[in-house]
Amino acid sequence: TDVDPLRYGLLFERFLNPERVSLPDFDIDFCMEGRDQVIDYVARHYGRERVSQIITYGSMAAKAVVRDVGRVLGQPYGFVDTIAKLIPFDLGITLDEALEREPQLRTRYEQEEEVRTLLDLARSLEGITRNAGKHAGGVVIAPSKLTDFTPLYCEQGATNLVTQFDKDDVESVGLVKFDFLGLRTLTIINWAVQTINRSGAGLDISLLPMDDKPTFDLLKACSTTAIFQLESRGMRDLVKRLQPDCFEDIVALVALFRPGPLQSGMVDDFITRKHGRTKVSYPHPDVVPILQPTYGVILYQEQVMQIAQVLAGYTLGAADLLRRAMGKKKPEEMAKQRAIFTEGARARGVEEKKATAIFDLMEKFADYGFNKSHSVAYALISYQTAYLKANYPAAFMAAVLSSDMDNTDKVVMLIDECRAMKLTVLPPNINTCAHAFTVKDDTTILYGLGAIKGVGEAALEGIVANRNSDGPFSDLFDLCRRIDLRKANRRVLEAMIRAGALDELGPGRAMLVASLPAALTLAEQSSRDHAVGQNDLFGAANAAAKTPPRFVQAAEWDDEQRMVYEKETLGLYLTGHPITRYLDELAELTTSRIADLKPAQDQSVVIAGLVMAIRTMNNRRGERMAFVTLDDRSARIEMVLFSETYQRYRDLLIKDKLLVVDGAVSVDEYSGGYKMSAEHIYDINQAREIYAKRLVIEVESTRAGNGFVTGLAQVLAPFRNGSCPVWINYRARAGIKADAPVALGPEWRVHPTDELLHRLKGLAGGEKVRIVY
Repeated sequence: TDVDPLRYGLLFERFLNPERVSLPDFDIDFCMEGRDQVIDYVARHYGRERVSQIITYGSMAAKAVVRDVGRVLGQPYGFVDTIAKLIPFDLGITLDEALEREPQLRTRYEQEEEVRTLLDLARSLEGITRNAGKHAGGVVIAPSKLTDFTPLYCEQGATNLVTQFDKDDVESVGLVKFDFLGLRTLTIINWAVQTINRSGAGLDISLLPMDDKPTFDLLKACSTTAIFQLESRGMRDLVKRLQPDCFEDIVALVALFRPGPLQSGMVDDFITRKHGRTKVSYPHPDVVPILQPTYGVILYQEQVMQIAQVLAGYTLGAADLLRRAMGKKKPEEMAKQRAIFTEGARARGVEEKKATAIFDLMEKFADYGFNKSHSVAYALISYQTAYLKANYPAAFMAAVLSSDMDNTDKVVMLIDECRAMKLTVLPPNINTCAHAFTVKDDTTILYGLGAIKGVGEAALEGIVANRNSDGPFSDLFDLCRRIDLRKANRRVLEAMIRAGALDELGPGRAMLVASLPAALTLAEQSSRDHAVGQNDLFGAANAAAKTPPRFVQAAEWDDEQRMVYEKETLGLYLTGHPITRYLDELAELTTSRIADLKPAQDQSVVIAGLVMAIRTMNNRRGERMAFVTLDDRSARIEMVLFSETYQRYRDLLIKDKLLVVDGAVSVDEYSGGYKMSAEHIYDINQAREIYAKRLVIEVESTRAGNGFVTGLAQVLAPFRNGSCPVWINYRARAGIKADAPVALGPEWRVHPTDELLHRLKGLAGGEKVRIVY
């Protein structure tokens, strides 16, 4: 790495100790684009007969074994899928634990014979080895031929050999294991710097000023989305409390955010000392220089070693052995080390009682101590990403988006972050965008065409290369004629149309889709003509006389259909929002927009929004609860569903569903924003049933004839026996007050669903139908 070990007090003996017998463990992070080059270099340098990647054995975990058994039994996919989805997502969960924790799974197991058969068979197979694979980064380098130490394994059809021993067995036979890991963040930094330096900035990522104010302002504001190591919910909470103002604080953050320090009270002690709420104290004057950067708290393993060196005369190699002994807590080894430490300290003028107390303190913190070399190296990457985000936001976010193009949910979240950062993300455009997300200027990002579902890199490479060499595409027919249709086939082009990437190549998306078969036929015909040499003197004259191809007429998609297709291909609504058509109605139905919410004691509020994210977890009693993010286009809020509420409304929690929520708003201690505790949840149809006073249809005299009444009765009939009264407001002439508002009889009370409103608007006109709350 580029870390200066002297500046940060890093110890070589913590990396490789000549006094330690056991082998070191090498974990090395590389840019994802360069990792395979490193593995190939090592194989060439040491000899391919001595270098190999390491095998992994996949076992049948809870969800996987249920799906496998269901498939072998020939059970319907939908049935098996519903059972598998009832198993919680917790890492390492067993089927027995799932049956204990998930009441619905337990009920179906007890009541349905098919479910019981499926799960009993799955339980008997759970945990056995299912398949062999290759460890993503594990590499072994042997001193002689690998076959002197381990059998090898070759997958059918593969050329690369892997060890038949897994990572633990490889170490037990005496070989050193290297983890050559591809770290996405290093790739992001590399891409961002390349983008920045194309404009002549001359940025050297290894020479950043380590006291950059915008960077620390960004961290203090907890704007840590996409910042390496600092973007999780828990870490944001820690960042908010710590308020880092120097690089050493970021190093401490990486070391502190672990279960031991968080649960021991050590984190609280560190924070109160940093902010001067608790006095900083040191166990001995000689250790002040060692513990000063961490406010007297023993945070790093290196500090344990340095205290032993300074107070008791240990060599750093012996101090590393002391650190390991403290971590393993072997009584006989600890008694031996205590005697050595006390004797050494006494020889240096430290009284025995004080030396014993310091040893006890070191032993306590050795459990929580973190390798500072690791922490500094990761903190440096955290700082670099924060620096890029604070000073070059567009280039940084374009690189982050490009690195996660295959993860639609992540792209959606990152585009939201771009909007929060006041960056504009332009919709995909075949004539201006590339495969990856790129930068137009300091505040504008061009959408990556590779983020469109169903559009592969191979197809885009040819399209972008053609555009760059021969100029922009003029229309759909020009595009189809110029590109390789074996790679960019009809399915690819249709996905791009639905995403809006071809908007400037035709009169509308519906007509582009309708014209696509004709455009492909013309392109294939042109390609065949060219192949057989018809582009001769007379052919050229005939081509000039040809009429240009015409678009096939088709009714343009309405806003709702356009947005559905955008969501299918992009994973988000880019040029609109489904809630828009409900805004007038929701203004009457709800008590507040999300952006205008204020905490109110003992007072319920009603809001509405689209479900953007759902996460579930178990509470302390082992009951399932949920956190749901709602978006009403004005803002977002996270609502909490405690276990009873979650069980009652879990079937309504579907992504992109419009929900109306009644609950209490309070301040979120973690984010400083607001959160909502949900009490009642309805979909829009249920909310109308509960809150609607009447359904009003305005009828003008010009529409009242021609079978209007008969048509109205036919539209209302399927939705009768509801709770909502129907009123007719009859107008003799347009623009005047209703002459005779009439409430239809109770037998005409209806269920005011979206489907009914759609039909009524078709009959009476869009502006003539409304619900009064």
